[in-house]
Amino acid sequence: MKKSIYHNYEELPLNLTVLQVADVLGISRAGAYELIHTDGFPRIKIGENRYVIPKMPFIRWMEDHTEYGDNGDCP
Repeated sequence: MKKSIYHNYEELPLNLTVLQVADVLGISRAGAYELIHTDGFPRIKIGENRYVIPKMPFIRWMEDHTEYGDNGDCP
């Protein structure tokens, strides 16, 4: 798997592209496009078929969708 160019939240741009979201999450481009069309995913539509993802709502979305083990510890 390709390593992300981002090492922490501070390195993320103010608005991410779909490809940057794929990189951060370690998923395919197709998977990222599928994800941005799910209910509740933060996105801004620009024009007919371009999207950007605002950094802070994206970080909150990741935190809200993180699942922990039975004891509540982070992996």
